[in-house]
Amino acid sequence: MNPSQGQGASVPTYAAVLRVPRYLPIFLANALSMWGDFIARVTIAAVVYDVTESPLATATTLAVSLVPSFFGRSLVGPVVDRFPYKWVLIWSHLLRATCVLGLMWLVLAGASLWPMFLVLFVLELIGGASTASNMVLLTDLFEDRHLYARAVGLGAMSEQFNQAIGLAVGGALVALVGPETGLLFDLITFVVAALVILFVVELRPITGERGRGLRGFTRDLTTAATDLARHPVLARLVTLSAVACLAIAAPEALAIPIAGPTSWGGVLMASPIVGAVVGILVIGRRDVHQQNRSIVPLALAMPLPLLLTALQPPLIVVAVIFFASGMLQAFMVPLQATFALVTEPQLRGRIFSLAGSVSIAAAGVSYLAAGWIGQHTNAYLGVTICAAVCLGLIAAVAATWPHRHVRSAVDRAYAPTSSSHAA
Repeated sequence: MNPSQGQGASVPTYAAVLRVPRYLPIFLANALSMWGDFIARVTIAAVVYDVTESPLATATTLAVSLVPSFFGRSLVGPVVDRFPYKWVLIWSHLLRATCVLGLMWLVLAGASLWPMFLVLFVLELIGGASTASNMVLLTDLFEDRHLYARAVGLGAMSEQFNQAIGLAVGGALVALVGPETGLLFDLITFVVAALVILFVVELRPITGERGRGLRGFTRDLTTAATDLARHPVLARLVTLSAVACLAIAAPEALAIPIAGPTSWGGVLMASPIVGAVVGILVIGRRDVHQQNRSIVPLALAMPLPLLLTALQPPLIVVAVIFFASGMLQAFMVPLQATFALVTEPQLRGRIFSLAGSVSIAAAGVSYLAAGWIGQHTNAYLGVTICAAVCLGLIAAVAATWPHRHVRSAVDRAYAPTSSSHAA
């Protein structure tokens, strides 16, 4: 029996989500894969710092891990739509495991930094296919779209925790047993994830028409970008997500400069993450239609607490401000769930990839902007200015928000279905 049956419009529990056939092992495999991503980043960053003792070189390592995610998600969309996502997931995990083997060899050989940067770049580039394929898999896995919306919230919380765990585990492994053992653990995470997908995920045929050859590949990507830009709902959801990045990124980008020589840097960086988890828990208790009606109000409210940083309050107050803003970021959960369900099934791979690349680019620009503003004013004012600019941009999006189109799209996306669609 489907665990979601009988729930109707009520809000399903996280236990009901985890009881959906095949979801739990996939959920755990995703967590392992994410740990692997962050462990690789931290391990190589630690190696770079050990060699150079340069904060700039270390920061460059982290930037190298972000840039390919943008290109990977942009360019692999048609790949996800051309091959069954089961095999895309398996091969992306295995290819990333191969990249980790390359990193291990380079570390043991004492190679120069540029080959490490190149391999790390390829590892993160391949990850774009894995991210998009996993999103398509989840939309197929849940027949009950209310359960799907709940699963998106659970995945968002998991992502926050896994980011913290991956960074912490990576740092601990490098410190305790050295970078080679850290990378070995990273390798194991990708192999295990590939095995889970191999034995758990059902093979589904691809649907829809695909262009042939490189020209057809390029045409598919261009068509997807045009469809995304012209869609009355998807385009607005992506735009809101992108402009909100400025206020979301500023606290993390400027937390350490605000903390100064004190030990509050980690606390300030963690505050919006903890707030986001609490916000996800709160909004997850509401019906999906209520969640979607709250997207714009929460987005408008999200930068407001950050304006108080202009007063340069005590650090404990700054932590509370960051926590409050993090809670209000919960609007991203219904935004992401609705975006996924509104997208046509045969276009999901490329549309998800393109939207993800826009978000990554917006996050990267936001980090740079926050750092630049903070350097030319001060860290407190940097957060305030970013929040004020973000508020203006969100207000502009809200002023032209297509409420009727969004409401109709949500009604269609979460309408009950009679056919079983479990993967």
